[in-house]
Amino acid sequence: MSFTFEIESAASAPRLFKAAGLDWHNLAPKLAPEKIVSAAVLEGEGNAGSVRQFNFGAGAPFSHIKERLDFIDLENLEAKTTLIEGGGLGVVISSASTHIKVEPKAGGSVVKVTATCTPLAGVNAAEEAEKAKATFTEVVKGCEAFLLANPDAYN
Repeated sequence: MSFTFEIESAASAPRLFKAAGLDWHNLAPKLAPEKIVSAAVLEGEGNAGSVRQFNFGAGAPFSHIKERLDFIDLENLEAKTTLIEGGGLGVVISSASTHIKVEPKAGGSVVKVTATCTPLAGVNAAEEAEKAKATFTEVVKGCEAFLLANPDAYN
C-alpha cells in the first residue's frame, strides 16, 4: 500500500528540510521530550546509508524506531528512509519506507510525502495510514514552529 499527502508550512523549504529531514534526531528530543526521549545516529555520519534510532516515552505505541537513510538529495531537498526495526515492524507492518520532498511555495514551503508500507494480514491499513499522516504532520508543524521562533536556526 502506498499513500501520498502534502503538508504546507510557513517555514522556508531549505530550513525545513534541514530541520525535519536531516537533523530531526537532534531536534526531536528538544522539541518533544515527552514523546521522544532520545535519538541518535547509530551508524554513519547522517548521510545516505546512515542509521538513526528514535526512542519514545511511556504511552507511545512502541518503544523505538530504527530507520536507514537510503537517499538524500540536498539540492532538490528530498530524502528517502526505510524502517528497519521497531515502530510496528512485525506487529502491524512487514515493511515501510518514506520519501519526502520539500518544495518552495510562496510564503513558505510544501512537504510532499509518499509512504509505502506492507500491512500484515488483518491490520486496518487505512487506520495505520491516518496515524502515520498525523505523526508526520506533527513533526513538520513542530519544526515549523521552532523555525519561525528561531529565525537564525538552520540557515
